[in-house]
Amino acid sequence: MHLDNRRRELAQAMDAQGRWPVDSPWVRRAILETIPRHQFAPDRLWTWNGHDAYVPVDRTHDQDVWADLVYPGPEDSTIIQVLDGLPSSSLSCVAVVADMLDSLMLEPGHRVLEFGTGAGWNAALLAAQAGSGQVTTVEVDAELAAAADRRLTVAGLGVTVHTGDGNAGWPAAAPFDRLMATYAVERIPWTWIEQTAPGGRLVIPWGRMGHVALTVAADGKSATGWVQGLGLFMPSRGTDQGRAFHTVRGNDGLGRTVQVDRDLRRLADAHLLFALRVSHSDIRISTLAAEAGFTVHLHDGVSSWATAVIGTNDATTAYEGGPRRLLAEVGAGWDHWEAADTPPLWDFGMTVTPDAQTVWASTERNGPYAP
Repeated sequence: MHLDNRRRELAQAMDAQGRWPVDSPWVRRAILETIPRHQFAPDRLWTWNGHDAYVPVDRTHDQDVWADLVYPGPEDSTIIQVLDGLPSSSLSCVAVVADMLDSLMLEPGHRVLEFGTGAGWNAALLAAQAGSGQVTTVEVDAELAAAADRRLTVAGLGVTVHTGDGNAGWPAAAPFDRLMATYAVERIPWTWIEQTAPGGRLVIPWGRMGHVALTVAADGKSATGWVQGLGLFMPSRGTDQGRAFHTVRGNDGLGRTVQVDRDLRRLADAHLLFALRVSHSDIRISTLAAEAGFTVHLHDGVSSWATAVIGTNDATTAYEGGPRRLLAEVGAGWDHWEAADTPPLWDFGMTVTPDAQTVWASTERNGPYAP
C-alpha cells in the first residue's frame, strides 16, 4: 500500500539523518508503529501551487498526492487548514516533533497539558507515553478541536480536548508535570509557568526560530532552560505577523546603494541567524543560494528593507530603503556574536519570571544577550 511505502521511506530518511532521539526510544515506536500519522490527517490537505496560492488536495480524488503530503521529508510539514490564503494549522514535520518530544523528557504517569491541538496527532503521541487519561489539549479553533476529539476518541487514547485560548492555559486541571505548545510565541505566558508543577518541564516554540525547554524552579517563581533546536511554527492566532518583504519594499525601486564589507553568504549559518534573531528580533532575514548567485533579503515587517546579491564573481550589490539601516544593524549584531566567541544556538538559554523574559548565552550570569 502507498501509505506503508511512504511511511517506510520517511523512517529510512530519519534513520539516515540520525534524527531519531537516542534517549527517548519510545518516540520512534510511537511515530512509526503506535500512532500512524495518516490516521490523524484530514481528508483534505493543502499544498502550494508554485505560483500564488495554496490549493486543496482531497484524499478521495488523488490518494497518492495526499499520501505524499502526509508523509513528506523529515523537515516538511503537512498543511491541514488555510485561512485568508495562509496556512493556519498543520501536522508538524516529523524531525521537529521527535526532537520536541525528546526534549520534554516525558515519562509514563506524567500529567500533560498541550496547546495547539490541530489534528490531534501530537496529543496522541503524548498519550502513547504518558498513558490514558493523562493528556489535556487545548485548541482555539472549535472546528479543529471537534475533529481532533473524534480522531482521538476512535484511537482510544483517553485524551481530553478543550476549545479555548491556549495562552490562558487550563487552570481547572493544573498543575501539570509537562507542558507543550505546538504554536510559536514571542513571550512565554506566565500562566503556563504557573500551571506547571515545580520541577516540571515546558517545551515551547519561540518566535520565528527554535524551541526552548524550561524547567520550573522549586519555588515556582521562575523557569529556566536552553534552546533545543530549530523549527518554524505558526504563531499564536491573532499575532500580527507584519508585512511581507515585497510589500514593505513596495515601489521603492532600487533604494539607497549600500557598501558591504563582509561576506553575506555567512547569513546562511543557522547559528549566526539564531544569534541575530535574539539580538535583533524584529529583523527578518531570508537567503537564497542559486546558480546565478546568493541573495539576501532583510525587512522589519513595517517600513524598512534591504537586499543584497552576491554574483558568481563574488561581487556584492546591495540596496536598502526605509528609515532604518538594516544591513548596519545586522552587522552590529554579527560583530557582537563574534565578540562573544560565536556561541552556537544550543548555547542560548532563557529565564522567565512573572515580570521578565531574558535570553542569555553560555550562562545566565552573563546577563541578557544584546549588542
